Amino acid sequence: MSKATREIEKRMLIKRTINDMNKHIAALQAQKKKYLESAKTAKQKGLAAQLNLAVSALKSVILQEQRATEMLLNFEITSGMKDMAEMTSQFLEGMGVLSREMSRLTSNKDFVNVQKEFERAVVGVEVRTEQIDAFLDMNRGTFANAASGANISDEDILALVGAQIDESEGAPAGDEIDAELSKIKTKLKG
Repeated sequence: MSKATREIEKRMLIKRTINDMNKHIAALQAQKKKYLESAKTAKQKGLAAQLNLAVSALKSVILQEQRATEMLLNFEITSGMKDMAEMTSQFLEGMGVLSREMSRLTSNKDFVNVQKEFERAVVGVEVRTEQIDAFLDMNRGTFANAASGANISDEDILALVGAQIDESEGAPAGDEIDAELSKIKTKLKG
C-alpha cells in the first residue's frame, strides 16, 4: 500500500469519525426531546414515578450530549494539530534539504547562517510541542470536570418540564425552554 493511499485512508477515517460523532450528538438531542415530552406527559397526568424516571433520563442525556460535544471539539482540534505537525515535519524536511544545498553551494562558508536557520526551525518545533502539551493538559482538566458529575438539580429539570407544559397549553414558552436549557448547560460546565 502506497504512502498516498494510507494517507487517504487516514483522512477518510478522521472524516468518518467526525460524522459518527455528529450523528451520535443528533441522536442524543432526539432522546432529549423524547424524555422532555415524557416528563411533560407524566407531570400533566400526575405520575410521580414516571416523572422522576424521565427527569433522571433527561439529566443523563444532557450530560452525555455535553460530553459528546466536548469529545467532538477535542477530536477536531487534535485533527487540526495533526495537520500542523505534518506541515512542520515537511518544513523541517525542506529545511534539511535547503540547508544541505546551501552548504554545498557555499562550500561551508555560510554554515553559521544555515545553522542559525536550522536552530530557529528546531525552536519552532519545540514551541509547537509545548503548545500541544499545554493543550492536552488543559483538556485533561476539562474532561475531569465533566466526568465529576452533573451539577444539575432535579428542580432545574422540573422547571424545564414546567416551561414545556406551559408552552403546550398555549403560553409562548419556547424562549423560556431555551433559557432553561442554557442555564442547565451553564451549570454542567460550571
